[in-house]
Amino acid sequence: QVQLVESGGGSVQAGGSLRLSCAASGYYSRYCMGWFRQAPGKEREGIATIYTVIGKTYYADCVKGRFTISQDNAKNTLYLQINNLKSEDTAMYYCAAALRASCYYNMEKLSASDFDYWGQGTQVTVSS
Repeated sequence: QVQLVESGGGSVQAGGSLRLSCAASGYYSRYCMGWFRQAPGKEREGIATIYTVIGKTYYADCVKGRFTISQDNAKNTLYLQINNLKSEDTAMYYCAAALRASCYYNMEKLSASDFDYWGQGTQVTVSS
């Protein structure tokens, strides 16, 4: 069983930065991990994924150049560095884990259906 707990969200002004963290625990390895977000009235969208075995990453076009996904295996923690925040970044942010190695072949799709375990989310609110 995998448990994920997000932290680091908050309220910031446009142009600011945040670093979100996802602390992971559990017996099984996590082949892929990802960050997703969901704004009110919108579907959950994939932001970034990482293949934990080699550290390969994929990003949604709308966040490339501003968001960076990374991992610290020694601390069992996933990070999302967010720079130059925009009002449209306001959303609940979730981390997720996929337990099957085949997730590698779907990483570019950034699909929530490929992930097996989810955290409860951390809110990011960007003001102007």
